[in-house]
Amino acid sequence: MKIAFLGPEGSYSHLAAKAFLETESTGKKSMNDWDECIPFRNFPEVLAAVKNGKVDAAALPIENSLQGGVSQNLDLLQATEGMYAVKEYVLRIEHHLIHKEGVKISEIGRVYSHRQALDQCLEYLDREMPFASLRETESTAFGLTKAMEDDSGKSAAIAGAHAVHLRKGFVIGKDCISDEKHNFTHFLLVKKGEECLPAHSQRVFFSAVCPHRKGSLLELLQIIAKYNINMTKIESRPVKDRPGDFRFFIEAECDIGSTEVQEMLSAIRENTLECKLLGAYDRG
Repeated sequence: MKIAFLGPEGSYSHLAAKAFLETESTGKKSMNDWDECIPFRNFPEVLAAVKNGKVDAAALPIENSLQGGVSQNLDLLQATEGMYAVKEYVLRIEHHLIHKEGVKISEIGRVYSHRQALDQCLEYLDREMPFASLRETESTAFGLTKAMEDDSGKSAAIAGAHAVHLRKGFVIGKDCISDEKHNFTHFLLVKKGEECLPAHSQRVFFSAVCPHRKGSLLELLQIIAKYNINMTKIESRPVKDRPGDFRFFIEAECDIGSTEVQEMLSAIRENTLECKLLGAYDRG
């Protein structure tokens, strides 16, 4: 099996991809030589690789416990036809400052990392490095590469303690600098084709667009409540090219193989403008 992830190696997505690869290999005597995790430059390329058959699946971060849904990936999963989430993995996130050994924190002028990592460390950065320029990169691993290219030592990166391939002379701070120490990211394993969905699941993930009128969201929630199903999250995103319309992404505790869930989804399709099944999986 080949699993795509946001690279390069050493990113949090890489850790999740490796965890998914291990679960996909359960029951085998060992992983085959062709089982591997393959890095891509951005999330559109990650999903395109699955759609085009270059890989078998993708590791996609979908929600962070501090910042909520990863909007770009919610939109990508919605827009890419035939993609379904079939497994979930919850990864603990710990951010550390990586910099040149011997350089004082106050001397660092640039900090590179993924936007979410920067946002999750703002209290530390404001307190310890108020004059440093924050530079957004496509992943924490890319940020580390950028920082290590600066021989002056004036650049640092925020990445995980698992970071690999540190250039000689760079060190990882021993303390987690995240503003919130209990920080988790939910990843989904996304495959192509409805036949990849499990026969049974603990959770179902779908989206719906309600009619633009009073009470339409309440009517959607009442359908879910009618079947005694508990929602674990709901998030709204604007519908592109349709001002005023919103798409709701909903995850619920239920079994995709049950008659009740199929009836619920059918009722939602009948009473909304759009309804799309996005995945079914067990709790991570």
